[in-house]
Amino acid sequence: METFHKLLATSAKAHGHLCPGQAVGVRMAMLGCRLIGLEEPTEHHQIKKLLVYVEMDRCAADAIAHVTGVKLGRRSLKFTDYGIMAATFVNVETGSAFRVLSTEEARDLVPLYAPGVGGKTGQQFEAYRRMPDSVLFRVQQVRVPVKDCDLPGPTRYKAICSRCGQVVRDRREVLVNGEVLCKPCAHGAYFKEAKEITWPEMNWTPDSTGVSHEPHGKLHLLHQVEVKDKRGMVPPHAEIPPH
Repeated sequence: METFHKLLATSAKAHGHLCPGQAVGVRMAMLGCRLIGLEEPTEHHQIKKLLVYVEMDRCAADAIAHVTGVKLGRRSLKFTDYGIMAATFVNVETGSAFRVLSTEEARDLVPLYAPGVGGKTGQQFEAYRRMPDSVLFRVQQVRVPVKDCDLPGPTRYKAICSRCGQVVRDRREVLVNGEVLCKPCAHGAYFKEAKEITWPEMNWTPDSTGVSHEPHGKLHLLHQVEVKDKRGMVPPHAEIPPH
C-alpha cells in the first residue's frame, strides 16, 4: 500500500478538498485493510476479495473508497446509513471482518496533539495526522453474513413488481400479503408525484449530429401513460412548466 501522505494527497484531489475527514478516512481504510490481510486492495489479485460497509455519507467515505478501490457499481462498496463515523472491512475469501470506529475522544484530544495550530479545521487535521491508531479509533472484530445476492458479479436474481412492472434485482423485492412489490410501491419512495414526461430531442444518441441548442421550452407529459400513486390511478396533466 502507498504511504499515508501519498494516499492523502491523491484522495483529497479526487474528493475535491483536503479536510480532517479525509485524514480520518485514509487512516481508517489503511487500518481496516491491514487487519483483514489485504494491504494491496486495488491490485487485481486482491480487488475481488474486499467488501467495505461505510456507515456515513461524509468526507471520510470518499477517502475510504479511494484507498480501497471499492465502488458501488462493482458492488464492493456498501452504504448503511447509520450516521456513524465507522466502516467495516470484510475479506470475502477468509471471512475475516473488522469494524473500525472513529472515537469521540479523539476530537476532545485535538488541542493536546496539535497545540499552537491555528483554526479549528487546521488543528483537527494536524491532530488526526499525528494521533496513534489507538487514540483515533476503536476496533471491533465482527461477523458479517454476506448473502450471495450481495456479492459482486452478475445479477443472480430478478423479480417483477406486480404493481408497477419494474424489474427488481438482487432480492430487493418485498412480499406484501403474497404480492411481490418493489420497495417504492411497498413502503413509499424518497420522491413524490412522479409523472412520465417527454423532452426535447429525446431521440438523441452519442452519435447524433446537429443537435439544437435553443431553449427547451415546455416539457410535456405522455398522454398515453397513466401514473399510479398511493391513491390509485392518476390521470396525467397536460404539461410541466419550464425550469
